[in-house]
This record gives sequence, structure tokens and C-alpha cells, in this order.
Amino acid sequence: MTEPAELILHNGDILTFDPTRPRVQALAVRGGRIVATGGDDLVAAFSGPATRRIDLQGRFAMPGFNDTHAHMEREGLKQQRLSLAGAGSVAEILRRIATATAAASPGDWIVTMPVGEPPYYFDGVTKLAEGRMPTREELDRAAPENPVYIPGHFGNWGVPPGHTALNSRAIALNGLSRHSCPRCRGIDFICDEVTGEPTGAIVERNGRPAVEFDMLRAVPRFGFEERLEGLRRSIELYHACGTTSVYEGHGSAPETISVYRALWERGELTMRTGLCVSPSWSGVGEAQRAMRDWLAYARGKGLGDPWLSISGVHVAYGGDKLVAELARADLPNTGWSGFVEQAYTPEEFREVCFLAAEHDLRLNTIVGDHLHEIVPVLQAINERHPLAGKRWVIQHIARARLEDLKALKALGVMVTTIPTYFLWKGGHAYLNEPDGGDLVVPHRHMLDLGLPLAIATDNIPYDPFFTLWVAMARQERVTGRQIGPGQALDVETALRLFTAAGAALTFDEGWKGPLMPGFAADIAVLSRNPLSLDAGEVRGLECLMTLVDGRIVHAQPF
Repeated sequence: MTEPAELILHNGDILTFDPTRPRVQALAVRGGRIVATGGDDLVAAFSGPATRRIDLQGRFAMPGFNDTHAHMEREGLKQQRLSLAGAGSVAEILRRIATATAAASPGDWIVTMPVGEPPYYFDGVTKLAEGRMPTREELDRAAPENPVYIPGHFGNWGVPPGHTALNSRAIALNGLSRHSCPRCRGIDFICDEVTGEPTGAIVERNGRPAVEFDMLRAVPRFGFEERLEGLRRSIELYHACGTTSVYEGHGSAPETISVYRALWERGELTMRTGLCVSPSWSGVGEAQRAMRDWLAYARGKGLGDPWLSISGVHVAYGGDKLVAELARADLPNTGWSGFVEQAYTPEEFREVCFLAAEHDLRLNTIVGDHLHEIVPVLQAINERHPLAGKRWVIQHIARARLEDLKALKALGVMVTTIPTYFLWKGGHAYLNEPDGGDLVVPHRHMLDLGLPLAIATDNIPYDPFFTLWVAMARQERVTGRQIGPGQALDVETALRLFTAAGAALTFDEGWKGPLMPGFAADIAVLSRNPLSLDAGEVRGLECLMTLVDGRIVHAQPF
């Protein structure tokens, strides 16, 4: 006699990514795992007195998204600061700050989100009616007894420059004067041309802002409890988009890992999470000691369970040594990034990568346009420490060469890409490629070579349907021009890369990913069937229900 299931989803159109049964109408779940898939006859075969049955009413269901470069912890933090969204004028910004000040105690900091519209804050200042930021004097009038800080946007959200505004109390608390000078390049500290006094304006042209590390040490940082609550909110938001797993190839400094661990320990972690250590070491010597003495838990496949696992290290290629030094001095705070800035010369990068291989710590690194510089390092390491089966990860591939992609395949290296970052948001840099962009985020070439590949959001935005659209349309955001049209993905392939394919990054492909017997019941139910939509329509999809381990973690009425 068949043991009853705890849950049956039926009357659906379910894409499984199980090659033996790619499309089914129903599935049965027991103990968080799928026990059967097939037609609606499963309802009778697996029902018992306690079985819960959910009629999908013909809706499309699929494996939950596995966001393999999620930066999930950021999203909930955005809700903890005063929003300026929808403020089309300096007057409206001042009104919101005055309202927040009235509810605060004298001396409390008033810290806002950037000027402009989330999630990107593109051209936020120029779109204000006055075409400028609030002045120091205006902010003083809105908050005479409270320091005010309007930050520039975080680089991953938009594009430089970022515009910061401070009132007089904030200027004083940060010890700023006419004699203040930023140490980091790319930061302009603006003083009045007549009086020489600070205006409260700071303009930063760096992709990743350094001004808080450099000049604004008195500005409130996110503490542990704020990060913990931010992660709770982030998980809810990601679940609402159908995301059931995340992998963070960087972005997990010690404090970030501590927040995940606390949520896991309390039994509140409903997102399956794989983390890679973003270390805080200051140089090669310290890296060697840390790998030898402290990172044994992250070696090989790492340690963890189906909810939280930690494996490998992130090693940056390049970076600014001064910014890295200032960022380390600000620990445990990491700002919006969640990771500690690193800075390595090519020689230092090579040395640290060899150390990682010696200590069986799988490497995660971001390459951008520099894959051709990193492949020789990997090949040299492979001669001494074979990489086959180690699942080293190359992230953020932008411009590539076919010979380097072939080398990654030969080495057994895995790849994650961020289509939105390089094709849509930053696509202007690749509009005039000689090959039309055929080797920019070259998904089709990677697939043709058999490279293990997954795609991800990078939290820009966290909505996976937007990333799916970018991977299919490959349109640059300003001109709408296609970059490398021959590399566009069809929707089913894109869905596979965004769901089942990512399980291998956490060594979980034996129990997670496809919707098939014995595998985790991690499921997303969508508003429409993406297989019947064009790219533009995919962008407008919604998730109606998300299940993790057979439990509903998000639902809205069908």
C-alpha cells in the first residue's frame, strides 16, 4: 500500500527538468522530498486523511530559482532607512526629512536612502525639479537639532557619480572642515568658493563608494541586529519572487556569515544558502596563516546542512589597496557590500590562488574583462594541484575569448554570469565591439562548449524575471541595442540555468534542482507559462506561490 503524501500539487503544468519526465501535471511530497510525479491520478494514489491538496488551476510550476550571485542580505537593509522614492523635488525631500526629525529625539541621525528611484537611482539628482541636491543650509532648517546624511547610491545599483549631502551637524560630527581632504581617489569634497567652508556636498565617481570608509566615520553603520532583521526581510522578498536557494560566491564577510548562522541556529532560515568566505586578511602572509589555521571548515565541499553550508574563499583580482585598508579598519561594518574589500597585484593574486589550492579551498573570483589574465594562473595551478572535481568558480564574465572558455572547460571550472550587470546596466561599454558583442557574456558559446553554467541577479534587481528577460533580449538600457544577439537564450534554457543548474555549486545536484522523485520539493508557481511568452512578457511575470522543503513560504491568491 502506498504511504500517503503530506502534500499533493495537481492540475498544473509543471516543468520538472527531469529528463525522464520533463512535463507533468502533479507531484506528491513527503518529508520535504518529492515522492512521485505524473498525472492527476497521483491525487487518488497518494491521498490520505492528512494529505493537503493544492489545485494549481492549470498554473505553471517549476523548480524554485537558485540565485547563484544573490547578495540577498542587502535588500532588507534598504527598508531600514528613510526612503526618498517618488520625491521629485528638493522641497519634498526636505519635507520627508522634517517629518522624520519630528519623530526622532534631538541628536538622532537622520539617514536616508539615495536620491532617485530604486532599485537603480539613475540620474536621481538631475531628475529633481531643482536639478540639484539639498544644500547644507536647507538641511539645517529641516533638521536643526539632528545630523542628516543623504548618501550617494551604492555602485552596483546605478552608475557613477554618486551625490552625498550633509547638514552642519553631520559635517561637525564627522570632523570635516575646509582643510579636509579625501584620501581615496574619485571623491570630490566640495567647499564654498567664497567662504572656503564645506557645503555638505560630496561627489564620488567610484563604482563602489569609499566615502564612508574615508571621510564619514561618524555616520551610523548597520549593526548586527539590523543586519539580522534585514536578512529576515530579504528572505521574504526573494521568496516572493520564487527564489528558494542562493549561492554567494563573494559578499560573505565574517559578520555576514554570523548573521546567517544566527538565523539558521534559530530555525528561521527558510532559504537554502551556500556561502563562500570573503576573508578580511590584509596580505599574502596573513592569507597563508588563515588558510592553514582557521579555514579548515571551508575546505573541499565545506561544512553545512541542506539549509546553510560554507565552502571555499573569494579572492579578488585587482582592487585599490588604500580602499581595502580603510575598509578593513571599519570592520565589522562592510556597508552595503557584505564583503571586505581586497586588493591584489597580479603576482599577489597568483600567490594567494596557489595557497588556496594547497589548502583545498576552492577559489571564487570575479573576472569581468580579465578572464584572459586569470586563465594562465588557473592552468599553472592545475599542473601542480589538479582542479578536476574541485568546482572552482569564475564569476562575472564580461568580454571573453573562445580559447579561454575552452580552457575553463578543460580545467573543470564552473561559471556564474550576471547578465543584467554587463548587458543591460553596463552594456554601453560593449556597444561597439568588432564582433557585435558575440563574446560578451557569451552564454551560447559556454553552453556549446559544455561549461557548467548558472545565471544570477546580483541584486540588480533581485527579481529573477528581470534577469531572465536580459538573458533573452540582451538589450542595453539606454539605446535598446542588442549586444551579441546570437548569444541570446531561449526561455527554457534560461530557466534551467537559473534553477536546476545552480545545485552543483553547492555539491547538491544529487538531491536538489529538478522536480523528480527523491529531490527537494522547492517549487515556484508562476502567474503565466513563460514557455509561451516572448522576452518582453517574461519580464512581467510574477510568482504566486513558493514552496521550500514542501512548505509554503510565499503565497498570494490564484
